[in-house]
Amino acid sequence: MSEGADAVSAEAPGRGIPGAESLPDDLLAAFVRYEEAILADDLARLDAAFAPGERTMRGDAAGLLVGHDAISAFRGTRGGVPARVIERIEHRELAEDAALVVSVSRYASGGTGLQTQVWQRTDGAWRITAAHVTPRAQALNRAIWRTVGDPLFQGAWEGPLAGLTVAVKDLFAIKGYRIGAGNPAFLDSVTPETATAAAVSDLLRGGASLRGIARTDEFAYSIAGDNVHYGTPPNGALPGALPGGSSSGPASAVATGQAEIGLATDTAGSIRVPASYQGLWGLRTTHGLVPRQGLLPLAQSFDTVGWLTRDGETLQRVADWCLSYGGSESTESVYGESGTDLPWRFLVPTEMLETVEPATRAAFEAFLTALAASPDAPPVDTVSIGDLDEYVAPFRSVQGAEAWRNNGDWLREHPGAVGPAVAERFRAAAAITAEDEAAARRALEPLAERLAALVDDAVLLLPTVPGPAPMRTSAGERVDAVRAATLRLTTPAAVAGLPALSMPLLTVAAQTGPAPVGVCAIARAGTDIALVRLGRRLAAAAVPASGITS
Repeated sequence: MSEGADAVSAEAPGRGIPGAESLPDDLLAAFVRYEEAILADDLARLDAAFAPGERTMRGDAAGLLVGHDAISAFRGTRGGVPARVIERIEHRELAEDAALVVSVSRYASGGTGLQTQVWQRTDGAWRITAAHVTPRAQALNRAIWRTVGDPLFQGAWEGPLAGLTVAVKDLFAIKGYRIGAGNPAFLDSVTPETATAAAVSDLLRGGASLRGIARTDEFAYSIAGDNVHYGTPPNGALPGALPGGSSSGPASAVATGQAEIGLATDTAGSIRVPASYQGLWGLRTTHGLVPRQGLLPLAQSFDTVGWLTRDGETLQRVADWCLSYGGSESTESVYGESGTDLPWRFLVPTEMLETVEPATRAAFEAFLTALAASPDAPPVDTVSIGDLDEYVAPFRSVQGAEAWRNNGDWLREHPGAVGPAVAERFRAAAAITAEDEAAARRALEPLAERLAALVDDAVLLLPTVPGPAPMRTSAGERVDAVRAATLRLTTPAAVAGLPALSMPLLTVAAQTGPAPVGVCAIARAGTDIALVRLGRRLAAAAVPASGITS
């Protein structure tokens, strides 16, 4: 036992802790064994400390875990706790074989936390049947934020977005700050920005305030949400799961209630994936609709700006302002169809439905059944869009060629500066020839035309991603497989430059509890405001199945 052992004597373990004298000897001994195990991150002993079965519970700020297996799965993602001592215990007998134990932890690095546990004695042994952990106060979660304030920068005092705060992905220019791109070496190598990106200024002029600069996966070249330099932001909907990337920081900030709006980018799904993983609304806008001045690019042919919110009403406020004549600073983002409604008719791509996991497909089909039974039921048909790999392969060639042109010189000057997974993607990108890129662009043209024709008088409807967010402990092969399947669902909209809206309308089972999965609607170019409006109508029609507020 580390520092916590100092509070436990060899003759009477735990008796030196204030309040421990009220505990029965065998309960105190069980409590001390648990504390030893948690400091040592001994997963087997921790599993043994919790009562088996589906009624055992554990909760903290990340959410509620129900069932021994869910608790065990989450614990494997945590990686232990910092060194601490138990400085006080309070004990109340609930019954002959049941007790409430509340303990105060003091951490070696500062701060205190609280553990509230219900212990029950069965078969002669005390085990935890319910626990709630109150962690020490954290001024700044560096996995989510690069810098943060309350606010960091005040927007206009009046406007349609007044009172809302924004987490800005660390790819946008903010005057006086450097762009970090999720990499500390890059942050150190660049100079502070002399002007603020138009997409940020639009929000501030509408009354929103800048809460802070939020983390991104390195150079936005990932959809998992992990970062080897700063850590993995928490998933605000599913404890122990990946948050989704590359807009991981803004998504986590919004999902955990630290901001109302996430300003983000989407090249191959970087808004839609974290929206699905964390139960958010996420809009990838029509390519070129929102100004990209002041945005560090990954692949200009597909990069788009968009937003993440916790509800459809807030997303509507943002889209109405930023995509209207009154909100935008640039005619590039003026939206000409704000008063138009999209057709209330949907097409489900069969190839995409065949790509998703069985539980997701079942949930999506149940969603369609509920939609068909609603008073506002729309026509829903199936359609073929062709082999999905025919979209992914040329997309990745063009994306990789552009990513290498944008970042290759810097990467050559800073060998070893990026994490292994991103480095491997850049190595593959460096090998793409001009001929490869040209052939890929030619291959994408008819695919884009095919999709544009399909959404001329209908809206595509599909699961946003194959399934719930993978666990943070998932093996690399599992994450790679999920990434490949995800790109089959996300790249078609990017290929055609179409707006795509992810809505949190499905729930499926995952290791640590019920998990959100998004439903994605893809519409014709330039109909972004109407698409959000349609999404809210869709969510309202499906409310008996989804329970989601629009």
